[in-house]
Amino acid sequence: MIEIRGLNKVYDTRDGEPIIALKDINFDIEQGEFVTVVGPSGCGKTTMLKILAGIMRKTSGEILVRGTPIDGPNRQIGVVFQEPLLLPWRNIIQNVMVPIEIQGRSKAEYGPVAAELLRLVGLTGFDKKYPNELSGGMQQRVGIARALVHDPAFLLMDEPFGALDAMTREQMNLELLRIWHERQKTVLLVTHSIAEAVFLADRIVVMSPRPGRIAEVIEVDLPRPRTLAMINSDAFGTYVARVRKHFGAEGLDG
Repeated sequence: MIEIRGLNKVYDTRDGEPIIALKDINFDIEQGEFVTVVGPSGCGKTTMLKILAGIMRKTSGEILVRGTPIDGPNRQIGVVFQEPLLLPWRNIIQNVMVPIEIQGRSKAEYGPVAAELLRLVGLTGFDKKYPNELSGGMQQRVGIARALVHDPAFLLMDEPFGALDAMTREQMNLELLRIWHERQKTVLLVTHSIAEAVFLADRIVVMSPRPGRIAEVIEVDLPRPRTLAMINSDAFGTYVARVRKHFGAEGLDG
């Protein structure tokens, strides 16, 4: 579904010394696959996601979505950011509907879709509430519903649960897998957490410190549906150790 070929990103600086953020990134993402990207801070994970989302220009390379080159925002792609970025003056259902308004689609047609997505993410009855009335985890659920409302084929997620406490984060991981299964989307999720990367993924793209390169792509052969009990299994620990060996003392989350 997604083909990334020779992707490079170089930042110009005031002193004339370019910063190479991404160097020769190559990988594919299959239809319906859940891929996670893990690496240390500054390795270009979020830069790559922004390029895929069409909100940042690449320096060179090619990105194809279903065979069509993309180099800008694309309606086939939905994005969930690190922070939910909800509009405080709009209630929850109005926040979910923002992409529909931006794209000039019918509010009457997509209103029921937004309501169904709030049910899917466990927020039935919260449609008239405002962001400041919801917890951080609930706000991020709204962000997921908003990203799905226009029915994108491909969902990009930039450390969506990084600001949550450990217990809420685990529950949100389970919820995300349930939503992924029910909606049959293709997902690319960026994370600092090795355990989260293993728990969610069909494949893990491990990135090196800057300049960001692909150090290894790991197939995760753990049964689905995933359960939190798997985190304590020997097989899970083997995958975590395989990822962690790339970073040594980089200090990634376990």
